[in-house]
Amino acid sequence: MFKKKWFIMLVSFLGITTLGVGIFAFTVYKSLESAATSMHTPLDRSNSDKRTTQVDFKNQDPLSFLILGVDERPGDKGRSDSMIVLTVNPNNKSMQMVSIPRDTRTEIIGKGFEDKINHAYAFGGPEMSIATVENFLDIPIDYFVQVNMESFKDIVDAVGGVTVNNKLEFSQSGHHFPIGEIELNGEEALSFSRMRSVDNDFGRQQRQRDIIQGVINKGASISSVTKFDDILEIMGNNVRTNLTFDDMVDIQSSYKDARHELSQHQLTGSGTRIDNIYYLIIPEEDRLAISNQLKEHLELDSEVASNN
Repeated sequence: MFKKKWFIMLVSFLGITTLGVGIFAFTVYKSLESAATSMHTPLDRSNSDKRTTQVDFKNQDPLSFLILGVDERPGDKGRSDSMIVLTVNPNNKSMQMVSIPRDTRTEIIGKGFEDKINHAYAFGGPEMSIATVENFLDIPIDYFVQVNMESFKDIVDAVGGVTVNNKLEFSQSGHHFPIGEIELNGEEALSFSRMRSVDNDFGRQQRQRDIIQGVINKGASISSVTKFDDILEIMGNNVRTNLTFDDMVDIQSSYKDARHELSQHQLTGSGTRIDNIYYLIIPEEDRLAISNQLKEHLELDSEVASNN
């Protein structure tokens, strides 16, 4: 009789626990779905002519993202403060991250003239930014992720801070950053990623990539489920993407292992003034080298991928 009572109590406890976990899982699922709906921003453009077929998540086709860090101001459409191309190859479990300097001179697709690449966003939003980057690097951009730079500190705080390996000692906005591995909260991370007065814009872009990598690593290994609501609320209010909720679920399922190997690259060039405006000129051989490297990572046939 005693054993029977304990057995009934155990089954009841397991049943209640299972029900509780099920309710919690459903709540998290619905919260994720709601946040994804808030973030979802369809693009007013057709599929990239750099691809002959649509990306298939089930087949684990390599894919690409354009990450736009946008400096939004009241009454102003804003401009892209940072532009980063991220390619993901689940077959060799790797990612490639390339920063495009915002002063890079190139043709603005849809305008028919050359200008700073970050002006594409001010002229035509993410659609024109994507078209211009596709033309510049001669690769397809499958998805975009637009982040309000001011909210970046809230995202970092929501994941519990990030760890970066700092290569340059400096102080910025009341924060001191020593050389070596350092822990950063949101305010520090924003200050860290925006400094460019001590070295240059290339150093700044490196720091931005380091912070993004830190967020990816921390976000993928969050230990406290209590942080999910904060993260989802912040992302729902400050992130825009053409990924749907189903897309996010499929990518998480089929591409998550690629985050373990991330290579960072930087486009460099020489500064010059044209009509008294500063531009960065990327040497053609450097542009082609990065373009070919990304094509290989995306497993694209260069003859098919190129418009040339």
